[in-house]
Amino acid sequence: MTEAATRRPDRAQYGVCGVLAVVGVLVIADAARLPHIATSNDPIGPKPVPIVLGVLLLVVAALYAVDVARGGTGAAEEGEDVDVTSPVDWRTVLLLIAAFVVNLATIEPLGWVISGTLLFWGSAFALGSRHHVRNVFIAVALSLATFYGFAIGLGVGLPAGVLQGIL
Repeated sequence: MTEAATRRPDRAQYGVCGVLAVVGVLVIADAARLPHIATSNDPIGPKPVPIVLGVLLLVVAALYAVDVARGGTGAAEEGEDVDVTSPVDWRTVLLLIAAFVVNLATIEPLGWVISGTLLFWGSAFALGSRHHVRNVFIAVALSLATFYGFAIGLGVGLPAGVLQGIL
């Protein structure tokens, strides 16, 4: 017998199949409620794309269930240089959580540019970078780029906070 034939099927993968199927049904049901809006620029309307995606999710769920039933399993990860026996670095995790909490608390009063700068700088600090001054300049550049990228590129205004009228 082959190794795959002697292995028990991983029944947890059927849960993934079920989640895919449920999401597919929800997407189709939600798309069915969309009104048919056709214009001269868009004769098809918004309805077909989510229906196609929902059907594709159902097809993938069915194919994946067949693969699991036949004993198919994913290949073990070999490319990572991770020691799974090493303990969790709680200091890094807690510093990252703190950076996100500070961002959450300051985004409205201070605005995205200042809040994002604190987030990017705090994340770099938590992940081990000790070039504090350089990281501030990089964090400001990233914050400004995302602020204007959202505003100009997507038409979504991020809060300006105390820099309202300057940006």
